[in-house]
Amino acid sequence: MAFEHYIYSNGKKLRCGFTTGTCAALAASGAAQRLLTGRWPASVSLRTPKGLLVEVPLEDCRMEGPSAVCGVRKDGGDDVDQTTGALVQAAVSPSVQPGISIEGGPGVGRVTRPGLDQPVGAAAINRVPRQMIREQVASLCRQTGYKGGLQVTISVPAGEQIAQRTFNPHLGIEGGISILGTSGIVEPMSIQAMIDTLQIELRQTAAQGHRGVILTPGNYGQDFLRQCGWGGGRIPVIRCSNFVGEALDGAAAEGFERVLLVGHVGKLVKLAGGIMNTHSRWGDCRTELFCAHAAVCGAGQSTCQALLEGATTDACLEILEQAGLREAAMARLMDAIEAHVSRRVGGAYRVGVILFSHVFGELGRTPGTQEVLKQWEREEEFFSE
Repeated sequence: MAFEHYIYSNGKKLRCGFTTGTCAALAASGAAQRLLTGRWPASVSLRTPKGLLVEVPLEDCRMEGPSAVCGVRKDGGDDVDQTTGALVQAAVSPSVQPGISIEGGPGVGRVTRPGLDQPVGAAAINRVPRQMIREQVASLCRQTGYKGGLQVTISVPAGEQIAQRTFNPHLGIEGGISILGTSGIVEPMSIQAMIDTLQIELRQTAAQGHRGVILTPGNYGQDFLRQCGWGGGRIPVIRCSNFVGEALDGAAAEGFERVLLVGHVGKLVKLAGGIMNTHSRWGDCRTELFCAHAAVCGAGQSTCQALLEGATTDACLEILEQAGLREAAMARLMDAIEAHVSRRVGGAYRVGVILFSHVFGELGRTPGTQEVLKQWEREEEFFSE
């Protein structure tokens, strides 16, 4: 009864899976059927918000006092997913409270910081999975004529251990995994989960009262900030990976007033060409950008040819250095980055960009950078002691 829905990514046929939210709703459906009809179903099914039908067998079916308990095994398809294979359980019992209440049990995390999908103190069962659970159980209540209240408790026996391998501890979700999913379906190789995590971090940071943020693609940027003694104060630093455009959009959506983007030239020089996803899969015009801007600055044919054949951005910088054009070409590149980033931001906030390399150190700042830094210096928030 494997889930048989496929997508094609990079020329490969990949099997999709279904989310922990879908598992929870299916398990709740099976437990509610046992409680309300006295019989365990041979299998349970639902149509996900994406419109795809998922049908699965139930596992570990039993009665525990007044509660019917069963589980559904998470199937992530061909996606690399820490929760694949986890058993998501639902216990359904009668309740004196009217309606359908949903709670988290062992292995389901608790929200400890503001800015997430659920309020602080609530079980980390997101809005769409709660809706799916409620719809499945409510449908059975209508079918059987049950008018009383029901309590649904979702548990994941291995959830606390699995959570240590996820972003949950970093996001402030403690004690287990999150019950997630907006479409109900897991698409292999999807970047959406990483973008969702980035948006959550921005939302949390804004909810904590911060009006400024430093964005950096990864470890290189964080190391550079530490070496410069920057970002050691109260200004939060968020890793945006390759998703620069989404990070800039998210900062606008969350109402930030100042954003500083700091990164290695190998990533961020692509912004000079308007490429806002810096993964090589989406575009890699680094040497072409160096060549074009160097040519405008007076580079000869041999220099341009060498730039186009450069193996790395540091190699391109060395070629420009030897030609006496590094500073001039970088100044033009920073102006181009300023234009593209400012267009993306659309005046929503002040933004600055700093590029560096491991060989040459800081390479350039966009014109808007100084305004951002001066404001933070006045607030004594930027520089570490």
